Amino acid sequence: MEQELKEEEMAVENEDVVMEDETIDDDDDSDFEDIEEEHPATSTTTAVKSKSKKEKKSKPRKTYLPGMQMKDGEKLVCEESAYLTLHTFTTSSPCLSFDVIPDSLGDNRTNFPVTAYAISGTQSQRSHGNMLMIMKMSNVYKTQPKSSDDELSSDESEDEDIRDEQLSQKPELAVALLPHHGVINRVRFKFVGEKPLAASWSELGKVCIFDLTLPLTCVNDFQKLQEYTKLKNKPRPIFEFKGHRGEGFAIDWSPMMPGVLATGDTVKFIHIWRPHEATWIVDQRPFTGHSDSVEDIQWSPNEPNVFASCSVDKTIRIWDARAKPNKSCLVTKENAHDKDVNVIHWNKRDTFIASGGDDCALKIWDLRSFDKGDTVAEFRHHHKAPICSVEWSPHESTLLVTAGEDDQIAIWDLAVEKDPEENVDEDIDVPPQLLFVHQGQQDIKEVHWHPQIPGLLVSTAANGFNVFKPSNI
Repeated sequence: MEQELKEEEMAVENEDVVMEDETIDDDDDSDFEDIEEEHPATSTTTAVKSKSKKEKKSKPRKTYLPGMQMKDGEKLVCEESAYLTLHTFTTSSPCLSFDVIPDSLGDNRTNFPVTAYAISGTQSQRSHGNMLMIMKMSNVYKTQPKSSDDELSSDESEDEDIRDEQLSQKPELAVALLPHHGVINRVRFKFVGEKPLAASWSELGKVCIFDLTLPLTCVNDFQKLQEYTKLKNKPRPIFEFKGHRGEGFAIDWSPMMPGVLATGDTVKFIHIWRPHEATWIVDQRPFTGHSDSVEDIQWSPNEPNVFASCSVDKTIRIWDARAKPNKSCLVTKENAHDKDVNVIHWNKRDTFIASGGDDCALKIWDLRSFDKGDTVAEFRHHHKAPICSVEWSPHESTLLVTAGEDDQIAIWDLAVEKDPEENVDEDIDVPPQLLFVHQGQQDIKEVHWHPQIPGLLVSTAANGFNVFKPSNI
């Protein structure tokens, strides 16, 4: 893939910034309260307008990268042409975690407008005020501006007419709420058979499983959603486990064994859940090996019973869930990072695991040589703060995305190599594998690819959700 460093291209201009707001009208439905969709101009995009004829001759734009120093009077503006679509949705409380829910609308979708489903968990100061939010985001239209130099064919003209019609409407956000005791540290979704299930980690030290059949039905029907809102007794967890010795973040459903779940806590222990009839059996004997908090867990996408974990103890471990818990660790990579290892993700098509840590490093490991200690790729200097999310693309085996506490999301393509004959801006020092940088969100927590819409990403941060698709992916 040709490298195209559009990077959300936060360009620098010596101009005044004009902000525009657009929000969805509130309904009487309380599940819509304080939930709105914003035009990108409210967060990741700014519109620059001049006040005088002299200001029309603005200085050339420069590409901005995190860590660059800005001069007095310089402003950041988003290069809208870098996105096929870019929308922001805000909720009444920020969400630490979310997961994309697969739907029945088809795979490999490329047409606009887009519809996407997700489940997220709130971070409310009041323990009893937290909710799981089942979300339907619809009419997510194409936002990429048309070039003034483009000559449109008849088909393209029709597309423009459709786009203009879409722009006359606003993206819609329908939400069904489920009460949740405690802040949701992390939430993960999985269809087990035909039943939609969500597993959540609570700050109160318990893990819950919810059946989402009713709320998912309601977000597709306004009348049913109105009736659901009035329910006093909304669905409660169908199973709870309180056997962990503290709260946690690590949680993952097995893709190979329906209903099997792994959870890890901040003490150092891992438990495996196995479905039994209409409930789950959790082995009270924890998997032991880590010496500090288990930060993330990932099941192998190809081998049943094999999973990986990472920890504050700087290690990444590979486990066999069939063995006795105290003898199940197959391989340990000591000092995988210089500091805490925060996140890992298993490539579904190749033998690679990606990891991100407090040392700001992104590392790629080949499981065929994992015990020998060498990475196949390593990027240490792009992120300027700890990496908090990493995920391989479900559609391209060499693509992956990272998010960091430096308020940026980076997209990488490991298949790109440096071209010695290419003219590179000496003032911009970036690895050739860096394809795109998305900015504008504050305190980013997670980013996920949509499994059925190639190139579409969803991210959550303190100031809401972004749904975006770069033009060069």
